[in-house]
Amino acid sequence: MVPDKSNYLLKNARVPESLLEMKSIANSASTIATTADRNFCLVDLEIASGAIAQIIPTGTEPLSQLADIPIVDLQGGLIFPCFVDMHAHLDKGHIWERSPNPDGTFASAIDTVQADAQKHWNAEDVYRRMQFGLQCSYAHGTKAIRTHIDSAGEQGTVSLAVFTALQAEWRDRLILQAVSLVSLDYFLTPEGEKLADKIAEIGGILGGVAYMNPDLDKQLDRVFSLAQERGLNLDFHTDETDDPESTTLREVAKTAIRHEFAGQIICGHCCSLAVQPPDLVTETLTLVKEANIGIVSLPMCNLYLQDRQSGRTPRWRGVTLLHELKAAGIPVAVASDNCRDPFYGFGDHDVLEVLNMAARIAHLDRPWENWPRTVTTTPADLMGLPNLGRIGVDWPADLILFKARNFSELLSRSQRDRTVLRQGKAIDTTLPDYRELDDLLHENSAVETASIQTKPASAG
Repeated sequence: MVPDKSNYLLKNARVPESLLEMKSIANSASTIATTADRNFCLVDLEIASGAIAQIIPTGTEPLSQLADIPIVDLQGGLIFPCFVDMHAHLDKGHIWERSPNPDGTFASAIDTVQADAQKHWNAEDVYRRMQFGLQCSYAHGTKAIRTHIDSAGEQGTVSLAVFTALQAEWRDRLILQAVSLVSLDYFLTPEGEKLADKIAEIGGILGGVAYMNPDLDKQLDRVFSLAQERGLNLDFHTDETDDPESTTLREVAKTAIRHEFAGQIICGHCCSLAVQPPDLVTETLTLVKEANIGIVSLPMCNLYLQDRQSGRTPRWRGVTLLHELKAAGIPVAVASDNCRDPFYGFGDHDVLEVLNMAARIAHLDRPWENWPRTVTTTPADLMGLPNLGRIGVDWPADLILFKARNFSELLSRSQRDRTVLRQGKAIDTTLPDYRELDDLLHENSAVETASIQTKPASAG
């Protein structure tokens, strides 16, 4: 039990070496855990006034200056920094009960979400479902979230207003970023330019869904120009398909190089990269590296949707080439994506589950190396949050304490008994009850529906 004190010692902790900023400690042989994985440093952490005051190799003597403060013996338990979830769809979340995907396919997900939005997505509905998702994320130990928001037409006005309200309400607990989500042809219209202005006004990220089409070059040129004129970063959905002819990731990279774009670019999904010939993969990775693009894989949603055909077992996992991207020096992250909506019928906004599933699906183990950075340090850096996702002296004590002592224990159970610290204080990790949304999710709901002219983006 973490004491309700401003100064205490977390003793006998294991910190993943890749998440520890104290390289002098990380490089000390005496601190390396003698487990089969050998990926952890054995340390004691002094917490003082909400920050990490000291990080000391376990067993270091003397500790006389710490003799009079409470000690919490973690008995070798793991410590992670709070998670960073850099690709979510909070506005779509938790509609499964009223709008399930009829056959689990990508096409049906698009149609089902569009129908649900037209019928239900007024401000109250969007607010309460997004709020529910934030409560889950916070309880599980997430510190920052980037969410894509369906932004076309009046629906975009409603949902972006809800986002800004929640961003203000949660500012002391969660860092929230919004990305516009429209098909890229939207930016060729006057409404698209107005959307770019709105995203700049709220400090968001300009984004959209890239599809192979005859006007793709024109669409990309336009969105890059709009972003450059307003000093905005970019975040695209690319190649969420098993079609090897889909090469939008390559086209985004070529456009970035052509525009000499200086901002941060993120491309999500990139599934088709995994089914393309080696020479095309090599060419694409070279361009992505030159364009300084970060890649985020969404392993749970892609596993759920990709290669789904009735009565047929799927033949592939739907994830992009994480190992090859990482080996090429391209930053890679994994994130939650959709949650309990037609694009993914499961999930609980728990980034540990994302890491757990990614490790199984994409073999992010043997060796583990720095794969824990995919849900902490790397997404924090890609989101422009360099003080998140790592553990170091003088940084806020925003930490997750696990009883698990190694990766096998960590990823073999749900870790619902985790302790989440914010500024050194343990928070309430009680999850919201699904019953809180019952009145929204049944056909006899009393919630008023708005007549909204909208064209939701056709992507998760």
